[in-house]
Amino acid sequence: MTTRKGNLMSVRTDIKVLDATIRDGGLCNNFEFSDEFVRELYKTNIKSGVDYMEFGYKASKNLFNPDDFGKWKFCDEEDIRAIVGENVSDMKIAVMADVGRCDFKTDFLPKSESVIDMIRVACYIHQIPSAIEMIEYFHNLGYETTCNIMAISQANSEQIQEALDMLGGSSVDVIYLVDSYGSLYPESAGKLAKVYLNAAEKYGKSIGFHAHNNQNLAFANTIETMSYGVSYLDATASGMGRGAGNCAMELLLGFLKNPKYSLYSLLTFIEKYILPLKADGVVWGFDVQYMLTGQLNRHPREAMAFTSDKRSDYFEFYKELLENE
Repeated sequence: MTTRKGNLMSVRTDIKVLDATIRDGGLCNNFEFSDEFVRELYKTNIKSGVDYMEFGYKASKNLFNPDDFGKWKFCDEEDIRAIVGENVSDMKIAVMADVGRCDFKTDFLPKSESVIDMIRVACYIHQIPSAIEMIEYFHNLGYETTCNIMAISQANSEQIQEALDMLGGSSVDVIYLVDSYGSLYPESAGKLAKVYLNAAEKYGKSIGFHAHNNQNLAFANTIETMSYGVSYLDATASGMGRGAGNCAMELLLGFLKNPKYSLYSLLTFIEKYILPLKADGVVWGFDVQYMLTGQLNRHPREAMAFTSDKRSDYFEFYKELLENE
């Protein structure tokens, strides 16, 4: 599985595009999206040919106070249905469940009673056993499942192989390579993708990629991993996501050759809904502070604090980061 799959002109029917704007973008504005914003994004994604739309997290209301967040932190069934009805479209609905941050045995209906299609289980590599417990539970409820192993750039190759073998033996449908810190380069992302794809071939799984844009490489890494056979691709409108943001949906849809994908509706959505968010002061996207944490392969929390404090002393910040290595 070391050769590239297809070429720049080929249509890959195995590709699935997932819009994570509400979930990852919700980390920029505390999930305070208006119903109009979410409904218009839902319609836009359908018209654009997007395959999955992630509505947010299914976080525990025992751990997180609903008064402190917008409703897409919790994704109650009735809130999703208020947007999508019975979702009479080809696009599927996804939510994310974080290991240790959700009440998975009480907060999920059987698939037959829910408009949700896919549950994405997010974990760190040491939490794989807990993730598998959740995956089997959701699988038995009838859902499609993914496992999104976060901060993979800090795991060693032995840990990664063990995790892939454990997940290979589970019911999970898709295993995600996640560049949480935006520290991967196309070469390293491609090498990791091959490791994941070898496991996928062995166990009959699909592989996904979720990028962060700390070094302006989210799109480059996405299409590099795709070129080797990664088929589930995450993107967000204008790259809206935590810190430096994600792969921009407009870049990805403009690149994919399958005629089912279209840019027109997305451009209108960006114009009417994303630009006003930015004008209202919601901040995300590449900046020097995120570049520095990406280069150092670190969680962007210090860069996010730098951003929220409206600092611009990049030199001092870099010294602070190096002192805390």
